Amino acid sequence: MSNRYLPIGVLWVLGYVSVVQAQEIRWGIMPEQRSLSVRSPEQLRPAGIPRTQAPATVNSPQWDAQAVPLSLSDVLNRSLGNMDAVRVLSGVNANSTGRTIYDVAVNNTGIDAARGAFDPNLNISNNFLNGNSPNAIPNPGDPTQTLIVGSESDRNNFNMNLSKRMLTGGVIDFGVIGGNNRFPGLSLPLNPQLQSNAAIQLSQPILQGAGVAVNQAPIVIAQLDTERSYFQFKDSVQSHVESIVQGYWTLVQARTELWAREQQVRLLEFAVKQAEAKLETGDQDFSPLLQQRVAIENFRASVLVAEGNLLQRESALRNVLGLSPFDNDRIIPTTPLVDQKITWDWNELLALAEQYRPDIIELKLILEADQQRMLIRNNDALPSLDAVALYRWNGLEGTMPNGSEIRGTGFDDWSLGVNFSVPLGLRAARAGLRQQELLIQRDQVNLQQGLHQAAHNLAIRVRNIELFFAQYERFQKVREAATENLKIQTGNFELGREPFIVVLQAVVDWGNAVSSEAQALVQYNSELAALERETGTILETHGITFVEERFASIGPLGRLAVPVEYPGVLSPGGENGRYPNGNEPAERQFRLDPPVDVNEMGEPAPNELPPPPAELPLPNQPPAPVEAIPALGSRLNVPTFNPPAMNAPAVNPTRVSGSNSLTPSIFRYSQR
Repeated sequence: MSNRYLPIGVLWVLGYVSVVQAQEIRWGIMPEQRSLSVRSPEQLRPAGIPRTQAPATVNSPQWDAQAVPLSLSDVLNRSLGNMDAVRVLSGVNANSTGRTIYDVAVNNTGIDAARGAFDPNLNISNNFLNGNSPNAIPNPGDPTQTLIVGSESDRNNFNMNLSKRMLTGGVIDFGVIGGNNRFPGLSLPLNPQLQSNAAIQLSQPILQGAGVAVNQAPIVIAQLDTERSYFQFKDSVQSHVESIVQGYWTLVQARTELWAREQQVRLLEFAVKQAEAKLETGDQDFSPLLQQRVAIENFRASVLVAEGNLLQRESALRNVLGLSPFDNDRIIPTTPLVDQKITWDWNELLALAEQYRPDIIELKLILEADQQRMLIRNNDALPSLDAVALYRWNGLEGTMPNGSEIRGTGFDDWSLGVNFSVPLGLRAARAGLRQQELLIQRDQVNLQQGLHQAAHNLAIRVRNIELFFAQYERFQKVREAATENLKIQTGNFELGREPFIVVLQAVVDWGNAVSSEAQALVQYNSELAALERETGTILETHGITFVEERFASIGPLGRLAVPVEYPGVLSPGGENGRYPNGNEPAERQFRLDPPVDVNEMGEPAPNELPPPPAELPLPNQPPAPVEAIPALGSRLNVPTFNPPAMNAPAVNPTRVSGSNSLTPSIFRYSQR
């Protein structure tokens, strides 16, 4: 094509491409994205939300649903069995922590990815090339003219290379090269001719990149990341167990609160009936009756609030258990609360927190990983000095013009040398080194802060435990006094000796005393679990273990071979029998007997009060004996304190023992 036609050809090609794109005719060329492409929700694949029954509400509480008695151990076992994503309670809802049972295995794949840098690498290529290039030569018959002739060749090039990186940083390389060349129509010394050579080459860093420790650092970092993932998962499971315990006790408190509010309404029903009777006989005017009706309506509103709180607390517990909002059954707690004072050793608490808290362990692992990165940064700040060695075997064979074959061997060559390079000043490498030094100092500060905060968190829990148990003992006495006062005031009111306002205050004081007593003991028991959580031993003391479940995936031999088993799911579980199963609802521990026999003073108006929560049917098994509890071990099935060695070997992150021998009890009970 003449040069004058070249601009015309270029313009034609550009115009053709523009037309193709404008018409969205895709011949291997993707058009530009010039509009927003968003699918409607109907086009997305359905997720399949499970269909469940409508939840219970205050208008439809469904108190007559089937009662399901569950001990706290039963609840824990169910929650662990339904755990794919870790959930924790937050108020009356359960939120996902973002951790799943697959996280540790996902991070574990990074170890093989880092080790893959040391796997042998094989490259093979085999190419066929036919060439016919034009050449200008003088015309032998007329030197003033030039002939254009073709130079045809057929080539077959074969190249195989096998390289392996060593832990010292060196690379060993073995390669074979073969070339079969034919030149039709040409008279050459050898045609066809076969060239071949085999070579072995070694390159070993002397400064930058040298050393087993620095080359293994990425593998160590990947292993530390896997451990971090495990302890992050363990930390979230600890939060889950703590929230299960607290949610269970909160449900007990909600049931107790509802009972107390219902009893208050029943007590005031008596006062209203008495006022109505006096109004009919003319012994009283209408004003006190109005005051009494306002009071009872307020208490009925309190019952409504208590019902709603009970439904919310039960729903929250079902949520964290992985159950549907409502399944036509009611969870009835049967494990009695711990009502004895515990003692502990402060130094033992600090030692356990330093050794077993997952967040402290994670800070230690971050420091270890940054120390490994420090090896890499130190190495990067060195000049590059590599020793290289090469030995090669060369061969040539082919066909001579007379048709005879000839072969030449024994042609060897070798080379030795060093390669040196360095950026003058090493500014980038030195900046990276300084940054890593500062990161390590920051890690050490974060670790010390974590230990500092852990000590303060333990102090908060210890103070709360002392406070809540002291409040529980005090509110017991308040309830005794309020009960006695209520009996006397209701009797005086029935005889006309006291006005209604005195009875109303007595009913309020008694209900608040019952509620406060239950709340204090529930908070005390919740703080016991929180203290175990703060020491990092709540899983071990509850007998919870992590079991690795494996799955099949592609192995080293490829997709055509049998799949290989790899780490998959890390599931928490175990036989948790720490909490006993009582033979009646747990709130009965608070002596839920009416303080005054309202049947002797007048029945409440029919259909004005909601029925009480479902009573627990007697279980088939014999009731557990009620005994004094001299120590936590006899109540919660944990041994006495025996501190583990602080220099104990690291636990395999894919299987952690949950036996009580790993982490002992941090509590002892004292007799009251």
